[in-house]
Amino acid sequence: MQTIGVLGGMSWESSLEWYRLANERVRDRLGGHHSARIVLDSVDFAEVEAMQARGDWDAAGDLLADRARALERAGAELLVLCTNTMHLVADRIQDAVGIPFLHIADVAAEAVNRAGLTTVGLLGTAFTMEQPFYRERLAAHGIRTLVPDADDRRAVHAIIYDELVHGEIREESRQRYREVIDRLVARGAQGIILGCTEIELLVSAGDSPVSVFPTTALHVAAAVDRALGVD
Repeated sequence: MQTIGVLGGMSWESSLEWYRLANERVRDRLGGHHSARIVLDSVDFAEVEAMQARGDWDAAGDLLADRARALERAGAELLVLCTNTMHLVADRIQDAVGIPFLHIADVAAEAVNRAGLTTVGLLGTAFTMEQPFYRERLAAHGIRTLVPDADDRRAVHAIIYDELVHGEIREESRQRYREVIDRLVARGAQGIILGCTEIELLVSAGDSPVSVFPTTALHVAAAVDRALGVD
């Protein structure tokens, strides 16, 4: 079993879920008392959020590249970043290390392609929905991406930053997400990518009339299977 290097803390609520799911998958795969071999570097999200807010992606890339190198020095053989938004600086992270980096959007795209879908709706932070890095990554896999309109984007983003990263789960927010999903489906979305690791704390398959693609769970499964050498 390879050691997975986990860049987390963005937010720790979803990183905790990533860690739990990884250990459960290893247990289910190997049985007995097995658990995942993980080294975790949990950054202070307040620092990262401030960089996001002022658009200082160079500083964010420098920070995460430095922490990725620390994980490699600590023995990581495979690197993951437990946040969709910060994959905006994925190239900086990958270039900083000599170990494989498992990109969360590639994992999501593979799941969409396995399902035979060509058009998906994307939910995430405003950065993920509005900047091209995520949609372009999906497009490289032949997937067309729809994003919510401006009002819905603001609502989706606010719920993430004002509630979910603080561990607050509100039924009215779940209903708001359902409405956003319904509008994306009406525009032609055949599936919905939950493109923020915190969204899975609020939304599940039962909240959508079409298939959902939970990036945290998909990322975990792909990382653990690669660490175990499972095709």
